[in-house]
Amino acid sequence: MSTCPFCLIEPARLVASSEAAIAIRDAYPITEGHTLVLPRIHVKSIFELSALQQGALWALVAEVRQSLAREMSVGDFNIGVNDGPAAGQTVEHAHVHVIPRREGDVPDPRGGVRQVIPAKARYWEKEQLGSIR
Repeated sequence: MSTCPFCLIEPARLVASSEAAIAIRDAYPITEGHTLVLPRIHVKSIFELSALQQGALWALVAEVRQSLAREMSVGDFNIGVNDGPAAGQTVEHAHVHVIPRREGDVPDPRGGVRQVIPAKARYWEKEQLGSIR
C-alpha cells in the first residue's frame, strides 16, 4: 500500500478532476483558494510524465485557474512547481500550485516566484544602483 499522501486522497477532497489529473485545496494554503493539481499516476516530477500527460495536467491547471478566478473574483495568480528537494518539494508526488493573489496580500509582490531566493528577487533595485554608478 502506498504511503504517498497524494495517492491516498479521499474523493470528497476533489475540487476538480480529469482522466489524467485531480485538484485539491492545499492543506496549508498560502492564500484562500490555494489549490494543488496533481497527476493521478505517482511520479516525483512532472517531467517524468509524457508530453500528452503533461498537457492533460496543464489543462486541468487552466481549468482550476479559471474556476478560482470566477468563484473568488480574482484575476492574478502564482502558478508554480517545486521540482525536487533543493527546490522545496516536500511531497514526492508531482504537483502544481495554483495560488490566487489579491492586491495588498503582501506589501510589494514584485519579483513573484523570484522570492524563493530573496537576495535575488529585487533585481530592479540592482539595475537602478548600476545605472547610478
